[in-house]
Amino acid sequence: MEWAFACLGLGILLLAGDSLVRGAVNLALRLGIPALIVSLTIVAFGTSAPELLISIQAVFKGVPGIAMGNVIGSNTANILLVLGFPAILAVLHTSGCETRKSYVQMIVATLAFIALAFRGTFDLISGVILLSMLAYMLIDAVRDARAHRKEGRDSELEEPEGADPDMPWWKICVFLVLGLIGLPLGADLLIDAAEVIARDFGVSETAIGLTLVALGTSLPELATTTMAALRRQADVALGNVIGSNMFNLLAIIGVTSILHPIPVATEFLTMDLWVMLGASLLLVPFVFFKQDINRVWGAALTLLYVLYVVGVFIF
Repeated sequence: MEWAFACLGLGILLLAGDSLVRGAVNLALRLGIPALIVSLTIVAFGTSAPELLISIQAVFKGVPGIAMGNVIGSNTANILLVLGFPAILAVLHTSGCETRKSYVQMIVATLAFIALAFRGTFDLISGVILLSMLAYMLIDAVRDARAHRKEGRDSELEEPEGADPDMPWWKICVFLVLGLIGLPLGADLLIDAAEVIARDFGVSETAIGLTLVALGTSLPELATTTMAALRRQADVALGNVIGSNMFNLLAIIGVTSILHPIPVATEFLTMDLWVMLGASLLLVPFVFFKQDINRVWGAALTLLYVLYVVGVFIF
């Protein structure tokens, strides 16, 4: 029954997150906020809303391991599984992608996150630092996007997902209400179910956060990347993963730690943070040396993720 509740909570989270994004995007556009800004802020935050609600609910329910495990596990899954599995289906031609700057920012965010983790607790100071880094990266992204537009280059950021200029106000309100009600409800169901599953199987909340919860919240990225791979849109696939990882580290833990301190369990410091960093560094050949993520690489990345999940439960 707990597995059914976990799946139900996850399903509600994903649907509510999508509903909130649709409502917020169209509300912002109707209020005259530029589509470019909407894409870089509202859409980005909205798609991270499920992870954010899970982390907030987890720390207030006294299971911080799920909050930390969700973020660290999601980032590891995003690189090893979300990029690996689609590459088995279709080669990701990352050799033509220009993602060096955003990738370097992701590595800087990862290193800053690890350094703050060794303070023992993500508190108000940590939250301010992480959100300040996020604000800088968002401002930098807006500047870059505006520069591209002035050069006459079209940007995918100018067409936010779910944008409908003719959407009536009542429909916008329905999307917003469904999202705002569904997110805390889904998060509450998933966290409660995850706690019971952890007790039933005799594993830690940290292990559940790193695997079940993290994998579940990475499903949207997996679906997006798979479609991008089949459509030969490697830039979308790689950009989706890099952007998601930065938001997980800076926005989710940043906001959560301001609302409530998040203690860092020892196992994160000895293993999982370093696995996350190692997985991030595996992207160097694809970002800097114009390598494609072919089927062999895809199989290798996917296998590494499977081994990591097994290792979480064994160690």
